[in-house]
Amino acid sequence: MNAQADRYREALGRAELSTRVGHLAGFNGLVVEAQGPDARVGELCAIETRDLCRPLLAEVVGFREGRVLLMPEGPMQGVSAEATVRATGRYRQVPVGHALLGRVVDAFGAPLDDRGPVRCERLYPIQRAPINPLARGEINEVLETGVRAIDALLTLGKGQRVGVFAGSGVGKSTLLGMLARHVRVDVIVVAMIGERGREVGDFLEHALGPEGHARSVVMVATADQPALVRTHAVHAAHAIAEYFRDQQLDVLLILDSITRFAMAQREISLAVGEPPTSRGYPPSVFSLLPQILERGGSLRAGGSISSIYSVLVEGDDMNEPVADHMRAILDGHVVLSRDLAARGQLPAIDPLHSVSRLRPRLIGPVDEALARRLQALLAVYEGSHDLVEMGAYQSGSHPELDTALALMPSLKALWAQRPEERTPRADVMRALHTLLEPALGAA
Repeated sequence: MNAQADRYREALGRAELSTRVGHLAGFNGLVVEAQGPDARVGELCAIETRDLCRPLLAEVVGFREGRVLLMPEGPMQGVSAEATVRATGRYRQVPVGHALLGRVVDAFGAPLDDRGPVRCERLYPIQRAPINPLARGEINEVLETGVRAIDALLTLGKGQRVGVFAGSGVGKSTLLGMLARHVRVDVIVVAMIGERGREVGDFLEHALGPEGHARSVVMVATADQPALVRTHAVHAAHAIAEYFRDQQLDVLLILDSITRFAMAQREISLAVGEPPTSRGYPPSVFSLLPQILERGGSLRAGGSISSIYSVLVEGDDMNEPVADHMRAILDGHVVLSRDLAARGQLPAIDPLHSVSRLRPRLIGPVDEALARRLQALLAVYEGSHDLVEMGAYQSGSHPELDTALALMPSLKALWAQRPEERTPRADVMRALHTLLEPALGAA
């Protein structure tokens, strides 16, 4: 009886005993200004008016001159000047569970496919407290991607965070689909942020494929949705990945693209009055990026989130603010080259400008020596490419270049890979050893 009374007292302590209500005071196209209610940042409020069949939810994003600033999660059509704003006491959560596998959902976990409602086991907050650094596990197990150029030269580990840097039309989505289709993990979470609606169906049918889709959760927030919804989708995708990691599963999280998240966050921050800095991005964008990336990794208790973030490089400028910031906080980056794509090399991975910071600890000394030797030969070839193309190079004057020129046709054939083709890493390394053992012995 006492235990039951304690539960009642605890529930009474959590209950809202008064209604917190304010009224609409202004709307500037992105942000709603309200006089009251007494709400907290991140809390959901309901905008209610006689002309709306159901309340319009909005999130508190800041305060200005005693007014509450809210960003609606949908269109404001039908909202009148007499609308009331009621604090709900709730914060955004996302449904999680194994029922999400094979499904396509929106930023709030509602189904977008025609397979009926998603019956999930529980709700997860879309933002959680940071992981204790001492609770993180060591990344010492290879993540086999099935992409030959990555497995050989840019070996990744389970729990590693990697960026795919590319301009538009270089094959970024195709490479992400190859990774989702071929990688050796338990669960895949794909977040498509700011994409055109047409690209969603193309990615599911052609890039991901039925096999990849069956073990994936696909979350979609297209470009026509409000900025707040696009940012929610990023946080919600991480929350879903965290749920499966908490089940001690190995998860691959693919987010396409983190640049469009930064653009959406820029819209929100500028609308609430934050000053712009580098290329119009306010400081909060650059503080949010590491918070998001730190949600990945492996845990000592078991489970891992290997994260792959696509970075859309504007104008092929690798030093633009978002790309530069991401490169500094990631554990590696895969750069796609427009020049290689134009030559017909797909996937157009540039091995000289790409790096996996964890490769030396993931592979043995023999494979590491092989990778370093191969990179040295590629650097010699790239540095003399124009000379060779002009016909100004004479064979025998540069032994290293002669070796590189002899190996290049075989290497290009090895790197070229069709999207549906998968090669085990052991086979790739065996083929590389066969090609490079004479060059490695001569080094």
